[in-house]
Amino acid sequence: MKFDLIKTDEKSKARAGVIETAHGKIETPIFMPVGTVASVKGVHQRELEEDIKAQIILGNTYHLYLRPGLDVLEQAGGLHKFNGWERPILTDSGGYQVYSLSGTRKIVEEGVTFQSHIDGSRHLFTPEGVMDIQRTIGADIIMAFDECTPYPCEYSYAKNSMEMTHRWLKRCCDRFDETEGKYGYDQTLFPIVQGSTYKDLRKESAEKIASFEREGNAIGGLSVGEPAEEMYEMAEIVCDILPADKPRYLMGVGTPENIIENIALGVDMFDCVMPTRNARNGMVFTSEGIMNMKNKKWEKCFEPLDPNGTSFVDSFYSKAYVRHLFVSKERLAGQIASIHNLAFYLWLVKEARRHILEGDFTSWKDSIVPKLRNRL
Repeated sequence: MKFDLIKTDEKSKARAGVIETAHGKIETPIFMPVGTVASVKGVHQRELEEDIKAQIILGNTYHLYLRPGLDVLEQAGGLHKFNGWERPILTDSGGYQVYSLSGTRKIVEEGVTFQSHIDGSRHLFTPEGVMDIQRTIGADIIMAFDECTPYPCEYSYAKNSMEMTHRWLKRCCDRFDETEGKYGYDQTLFPIVQGSTYKDLRKESAEKIASFEREGNAIGGLSVGEPAEEMYEMAEIVCDILPADKPRYLMGVGTPENIIENIALGVDMFDCVMPTRNARNGMVFTSEGIMNMKNKKWEKCFEPLDPNGTSFVDSFYSKAYVRHLFVSKERLAGQIASIHNLAFYLWLVKEARRHILEGDFTSWKDSIVPKLRNRL
């Protein structure tokens, strides 16, 4: 993987760059739609590529390991061949899913034992095993195995967890470096900074992660319930330490406002289920604010879904029609809203990039962030 940092904003720490992978280039800052089980829920790959303009998608190691399973993925020739997406893919390590399975998992130095949410079967994830699994899945960018701590989290637990994550990282790197990709192209390993919302731990973790000198770095353990201001504070601390010549990925974030504010702090890559999950519940994000499509106010509003939108759904369907679909519990409603939201997120980071390159990012940010908060 190669990263070219093209420009940094003069009034903030926002950056524009290009990541080159075996499956193509990624212009940063970038948002990655989440394709948990090898699909972005309710969205065709053609729509992702041609309408939404996604440049990279995310797959989930935990879910893909359980279903369809490694045998199927290997016989298919890896995830790209299996799901037909020939652009870059990133896989997370399964650490967040292990965190979310707190009632059915046990964390020890060796790794994590957990029960499948599908059939209750027991499994063990170790740093070495997770590297092997992600080699088989075949993503361009893979994540180190870590523990994502909850919020709030006591200092002693956060410190012990962070130190174990660092020891696991050494094992991940050793395993990754002694193995090769299975499908004829290179893969890249990103370590993950932890430390909860404690400044000293975040600094220590960022310094430790940077010392491994991998090709990119991730920031984990945020957007797990902490106030937005604490998220921004931790992200700023970490971005000031992580090397400027490598991409920075803030995991699991977030709202449109969160993304813009973190771009201003120096983050390059984002992912979140929010645009599709909230879409299925009727929430539509726009450049003028947020619409609840179940609201009766849209019942006789025959204007386009979003006159400023970039997707075909924005001009093809009216607000009244989309509301009707939601009220009728028609699945098409969630699909339309998902396509719109993803296209909006990709438009938003593209606009951020354009304004970084043009030198007026800060004034643009100050003008658009208040609009993103509006309830329409």
